[in-house]
Amino acid sequence: MPHWLQLMAESLPSLLWAGLIFTIPLTLLSFAFGLILGLATAIGRLFGPEPVAAIARFYVWVIRGTPLLVQLFVIFYGLPSIGILLDAFPAALIGFTLNIGAYSSEIIRAVISSVPKGQWEAAYSIGMSWRQAMSRTILPQAARVAVPPLSNTFISLVKDTSLAAAITVPELFQAAQRIVATTYEPLILYIEAALIYLVLSSVLSQLQVRLERRFARYGGMLEANA
Repeated sequence: MPHWLQLMAESLPSLLWAGLIFTIPLTLLSFAFGLILGLATAIGRLFGPEPVAAIARFYVWVIRGTPLLVQLFVIFYGLPSIGILLDAFPAALIGFTLNIGAYSSEIIRAVISSVPKGQWEAAYSIGMSWRQAMSRTILPQAARVAVPPLSNTFISLVKDTSLAAAITVPELFQAAQRIVATTYEPLILYIEAALIYLVLSSVLSQLQVRLERRFARYGGMLEANA
C-alpha cells in the first residue's frame, strides 16, 4: 500500500470521529438556533415597532459587515478581557448562531415579503388573527420559497465550521491539524479533510434537490386546489 494511502486510512477514523462529535453537532445546533434568531429578527424588522426594527437592522448590519473569523475571535479571545469566559464549543456555537441568524433573517424577510398581500387579506377575512395568519398561511408559503437559499446556507455552514479550529474546537479540521503536527504530512492530511467536507457537501446537495422537488410538488398541489 502506498504511504499516502496508508496514512489516509490510519487517520480517517480520527477525522470522522471529530466530525461526528463536534462538526455535525456544531452545524446542526448553530443552524437550528440561527433559524430561530433569524425568524425573530425578520419579524422584528417587518412588523415590530421602530426601536425593535432598528436593533434588528443594526444586528444584521454588524454581522454581515464583519468576517466570521473575527466574530469568533471577539467572542472567544476578546470577551475574557471584560470577564466573560466561554469554552471553545459554546463560543463557536454563539458565533455561528449569530452569523446564521443575520444571514437567514434576510432570506426569511425576503420570502415573507414575497407572499402576496391578498393572502393576508384572505386570512383576515375568515377571522384569523395575525398570529394565525402568519403560522397557517404566510409561513407555509414562504417556507417553500426559502428552502433553496436556506439549504445553501446550511451547506456553507458545514464548511464554515472549519473556522472553529482557530478557537481550539477539536472539530474535523483541527483533528487534521493535530495529525499533521505529528506526521509532517500536511498535503495528504489536508486533502483528506477536504475530501470529507466535499462528500458531506455533496450528500447535502442531493438531499437539497430532493427537498426542493418535494416542496415543488406540494406547491403545485396547492395551486391546483386554489
